Amino acid sequence: MFLYCAYALVAAAAIVLLVMPKFLPFLKKLKFGQTIYDLGPQAHKAKQGTPNMGGAVTALATVLTTAAVTVIVGLKKGWTFGLGNSLWPLLFITVGCMAFFGFPDDYIKDVKKDHEGLKPKQKLIGQLFVGLAFSLYCFWRVGSDVVIPFTDKTWDLGYFYIPIMTVLVMFITNSANLQDGVDGILSSVTVIGMAAFGLIALFLTQCAKDVLLKIDGYYLTIAILCFALAGASIGFLRYNRHPAQIFMGDTGSMFIGGAMVGVAMLMKCQFLLIPISFTCIMSSVSVMMQTAYFKYTKKKYGQGRRIFKMSPLHHRFERCGMKENQIVLMYAAVTLVLSVIAVLSMTQFF
Repeated sequence: MFLYCAYALVAAAAIVLLVMPKFLPFLKKLKFGQTIYDLGPQAHKAKQGTPNMGGAVTALATVLTTAAVTVIVGLKKGWTFGLGNSLWPLLFITVGCMAFFGFPDDYIKDVKKDHEGLKPKQKLIGQLFVGLAFSLYCFWRVGSDVVIPFTDKTWDLGYFYIPIMTVLVMFITNSANLQDGVDGILSSVTVIGMAAFGLIALFLTQCAKDVLLKIDGYYLTIAILCFALAGASIGFLRYNRHPAQIFMGDTGSMFIGGAMVGVAMLMKCQFLLIPISFTCIMSSVSVMMQTAYFKYTKKKYGQGRRIFKMSPLHHRFERCGMKENQIVLMYAAVTLVLSVIAVLSMTQFF
């Protein structure tokens, strides 16, 4: 089983490494360059015009590799590819997040040179549609219970599952988007996080208990996508590490956010998003804390105050003097430690 995942990882990385040298000049020719926010860190001003939408190659490599390896393995093992097969919901959540609000946002920012991108209402509608549709599918096909880490039990949310999971999809995709603010940071944590989810899926392929799903190829397909995305992210790091030659853009960050929350929901491992996606989540939490405190102090004292020098949190570290590579290494180390704990927390189900 691990061999198929290794094929997916290597193939996805190879596709990115082969396609990106052609894709970079194409983006430069079309002037699909990043528009840097005026209030961002001053060091980022030099990045103005750096090609964006590089995440499209990561997404392409992941989707092609996942579909190809899954179909090859499925034909060999005699799987059925009905609605119960996890390939279809995985493609929906990842491609849906990218197509409905990832790529359009990049297009408006980089082609029309409007930093605001999609209007908040437009983005909300897209996220709500994808989140609700995916949550309904999981409620219908996977069930309304979620695994409680470090135990062999699950927690049944009943009909509350649908609104809670819809909000979760929206939150995680936005969190991944906010995380993508330093060269190589989102790609690095994605390699580690998706490898962790992939290992969990591989273990469940052979040893899943009755409370989890036992459909032919269900967990193996999830594992294949996880390792394919990890491989594609490794390939992308070749061009996205500091100083970045290309940025991921919302196209890639929304795809990755969709993959993170998608695999967690399909394996009933939503609680594991807390450790595995901890740095992404803290990006969102820091922005919410900053905004809420600023509004509160402005209303009470007439002048807004800030908790952090800048949010999301990785920009706060930049303002404190840390280099981008140092921040990336710190985030990767934190994700690695927490991901190991996440994998160990599932041993009761293996």
